[in-house]
Amino acid sequence: MAAPDRIDELRRLIADADHAYYQLDAPGVPDAEYDRWMRELRELEAASPERVTADSPTQRVAGRPSPAFAEVRHALPMLSLNNAFAEDEAADFVRRIVEAMGETEPAFSVEPKIDGLAITLRYERGVLVQGATRGDGATGEDVIANLRTIRAIPLRLRVPPGDAHDASSALPIVPDVLEVRGEVYMPKAAFECFNERALANGGKPLANPRNGAAGSLRQLDPRITAKRPLAFFAYGIGEVRGLDLPGTHSALLRRLGEFGLPLAPEIDVAHGLDGVLAYYRRVAAARDSLPYDIDGVVYKLDRRDLQEKLGFVSRAPRWAIAHKFPAQEELTVLEGIDVQVGRTGAITPVARLKPVRVAGVTVTNATLHNADQIARLDVRLGDTVVVRRAGDVIPEVARIVPERRPIGPDGVPRHPPFVMPTACPECGSAVERAEGEAVMRCSGGLFCPAQRKQALIHFASRRAMDIEGLGERFVEDLVDFGYLQTVADLYRLTLDDLLAMKRRADARDGVTPETVKQG
Repeated sequence: MAAPDRIDELRRLIADADHAYYQLDAPGVPDAEYDRWMRELRELEAASPERVTADSPTQRVAGRPSPAFAEVRHALPMLSLNNAFAEDEAADFVRRIVEAMGETEPAFSVEPKIDGLAITLRYERGVLVQGATRGDGATGEDVIANLRTIRAIPLRLRVPPGDAHDASSALPIVPDVLEVRGEVYMPKAAFECFNERALANGGKPLANPRNGAAGSLRQLDPRITAKRPLAFFAYGIGEVRGLDLPGTHSALLRRLGEFGLPLAPEIDVAHGLDGVLAYYRRVAAARDSLPYDIDGVVYKLDRRDLQEKLGFVSRAPRWAIAHKFPAQEELTVLEGIDVQVGRTGAITPVARLKPVRVAGVTVTNATLHNADQIARLDVRLGDTVVVRRAGDVIPEVARIVPERRPIGPDGVPRHPPFVMPTACPECGSAVERAEGEAVMRCSGGLFCPAQRKQALIHFASRRAMDIEGLGERFVEDLVDFGYLQTVADLYRLTLDDLLAMKRRADARDGVTPETVKQG
């Protein structure tokens, strides 16, 4: 595809993704795919600067105000951050700081990158008077009525008893104007509880915690927002009048904390490249155990005077960068659906996927959980799907991308909906589903070789009989060659049985030594 055409296509894809996320609260593509589009567009425009236009997504912060809310003009723009996706990109950022500042080990204020919705809070004489979303960076949406329902956001700044301008007080004086920038988010546990209730009541679950935060904050009825368990962390400031600011960003955050504004507990100060990379690894290791979603960490040059000296480029600060974690969601194509039979007979549908790297691991299979989940997703062969993987959790198909579904010339999808089997694929026994259960089960019991294998593997595991050397592959061969029908058969095995089974398995796999073949 020619570069001009690709530029137009990328702009359209990004605009469609922005509309789905910011206007419809329905994200269609993973963050990693969006980031790749934006990076490719920046590279193409850099190579062809005459193609850069004022309405290109690279020339503004994503998002447009919804017509359902009044517009708020930000006193100071709410800018986005440039991203680093690898350590060498983070090293380039630190190197530029070192070269510009002449400091070999500059101090950075470091913090987790909360995966939520960026907002600004305006306090006048200590009272919350305005709250808005980032929108396009210059103009946002007035969501103050909804922000007032979030208990983590103080309606009035914390002040010392008596005169707020008492210089002898240990607490800071209340400024005439203080704009606080931060992130509204939905904690993981709250997100899970909300989805459980929604499904129990026949409602629509939220796609992810960030979508839950964005959708909750943009409700027209504040009473609905009040029922959503949202939280908030502050990470910076906008317009300030009537307050002497500290000389470093880390001290500024402490000042915000003294005013009663919540801060992420992981906020810290790091020195030089080794320091920021150590922080990145430490937070990445704790990522899955944190009570909120994060998608990276942020490095900000700590000295505020040096921040002002470095300034901005392409509407992003030169003195800060977001170091992103490997994506936990990626796009790929569904190539097939198999069903697996577990130890208890549970029939689990498994998506066979075009290999894709998710959170640093190549994923080829992902769980579809059960028949209800397949029906809810309406996932079909050939669909483009979003695969999610977090920590040690089994990869799962989170959602499909409907507009990419293969369609025939008659306008009908090429592939029909998937139907769960009525007979066990391993033994042919009837598949049953008990009333009130989401799981379908094979009725064959230990007659089913799949259930027999899983029962024996469980029996031999460390948490049960802890039979050393009896692993999954060994059990599968013993069952496949007819040596084991029940757990009791384990105690009837002889050394000759095991040696014979090993020879048969080697012959099947084509690894029989020549000396054995020759007798």
